Amino acid sequence: MSPLFRREPPRDRLVTLIRKPGCHLCDDAQVVVEKVCADLGVPWEQKDITEDRELHDQYWEQIPVVLVDGAQHTFWRVDEGRLRRALTD
Repeated sequence: MSPLFRREPPRDRLVTLIRKPGCHLCDDAQVVVEKVCADLGVPWEQKDITEDRELHDQYWEQIPVVLVDGAQHTFWRVDEGRLRRALTD
């Protein structure tokens, strides 16, 4: 979809990376999230499941987990193109 017809500008989006320390898949996911969000000007945050019991209970088998605007987008591996499309379509 053309950027002129986007329903929501990327800067109004939020990407959340749910991770834990020492997780190599989480490190890989963070590289992709940082790159895509920087390219598009989208803010992102990270949350640590070892510091939040609710997140731990919900996602411990799936980390890393990426949320877009609070909804689960993906887990384990982050596809750069798919994330970029989710933020621009």
